[in-house]
Amino acid sequence: MWRSGRRGQTEVTCIACSDDIPRSEAREYDKFGDRWDREGKEFEYFCKPCDRDRCHQPRGDLETFLEDVESHADGIDRTGQEAFLTAYLELAECRDSVGER
Repeated sequence: MWRSGRRGQTEVTCIACSDDIPRSEAREYDKFGDRWDREGKEFEYFCKPCDRDRCHQPRGDLETFLEDVESHADGIDRTGQEAFLTAYLELAECRDSVGER
């Protein structure tokens, strides 16, 4: 039987709604999509209602792309959402042009 790396933890926070819930009632989420490879990972959690509501389709490299966007946004001379969206568009256009080659 697989054991959580957070043995003894009784409550976790849902990453969607921020509710604190008992660990036994939570669903593990691995943003890289491989929750069976457990070594050295810290998982995030969803409450059961939020887990049912989320999309369960494969996300490819979306998480990595969004992390790149967030890093790129830090270097843009704008703030908050505007910086994030500007960075997203720049990287998405760059990614599309590389994909067309």
